[in-house]
Amino acid sequence: MSDSVDQAFEKEYASSVHIAYQRQGTKLRNTVRTQNKVKGSSCVFHKVGKGAASTKARHGIVPTMNVSHEAVECFLKDFYAGDWVDKLDELKTNADERQIQANAGAYALGRKTDELIIAEMDKSTNLTATTTGGLTKAKVLEAFEAMGEADVPDDGERYAVVGWKQWSDLLDIAEFANADYVGTDQLPWKSTQAKRWLGTLWFPHSGLTVDGSSKRLCHWYHRTALGHAIGADVDTDITWHGERAAHFVNNYMSQGTVLIDGQGIVTMPCEES
Repeated sequence: MSDSVDQAFEKEYASSVHIAYQRQGTKLRNTVRTQNKVKGSSCVFHKVGKGAASTKARHGIVPTMNVSHEAVECFLKDFYAGDWVDKLDELKTNADERQIQANAGAYALGRKTDELIIAEMDKSTNLTATTTGGLTKAKVLEAFEAMGEADVPDDGERYAVVGWKQWSDLLDIAEFANADYVGTDQLPWKSTQAKRWLGTLWFPHSGLTVDGSSKRLCHWYHRTALGHAIGADVDTDITWHGERAAHFVNNYMSQGTVLIDGQGIVTMPCEES
């Protein structure tokens, strides 16, 4: 029995850990281009350039657009988050320690997912010209213009992730927080999770990078600018080890992220002092 006791609860915990991962683990996964069930050690995302229309002479040959194609490769990495739960320790606590460890591992892997995405966002070379000060209306409009000049689609798939200090800065901008501008249904005071403004879903994140000059790197991007490949989604395995008289709760995933199109992301460096 000691070799197979885990079969009684493995499926239940696997379901629980996936729910925990989706609910509290990652905030960025659903905002980027995602490829599931990748077979192999890498995934290729295709990037297609712009076509151009032109005229032709009567009875002449239609000129070809010669649209460029580029393959961007995303390499997957394996990540684990596990811990031991002693059988007799479980008798001394009212908490479900195995569920606690399963959730803790899911949260850790969720943070790792966001770390992978943020690391690729930080490779953006499209920075606003204004890098001093906090997140002001002028800096937001500068980034807005850059997105437009790059022909980034305004199709409801734009996102802007900022730090909590920048979220506070936004709340001081009347056009962002005042019902006279955005209407009562779009007020950010109802929830600190997200708010739609300028055709973009804005939301705060505590894990954004602070560069060497103590500036928080905030990003405004389109979903298709970044690719997230999933070889193995977050899962859990709970096994009984008789020699340790303990269960080992192991959560794991195989994922990777790549910057597909640098033109689809504008970075807004913001001082926090």
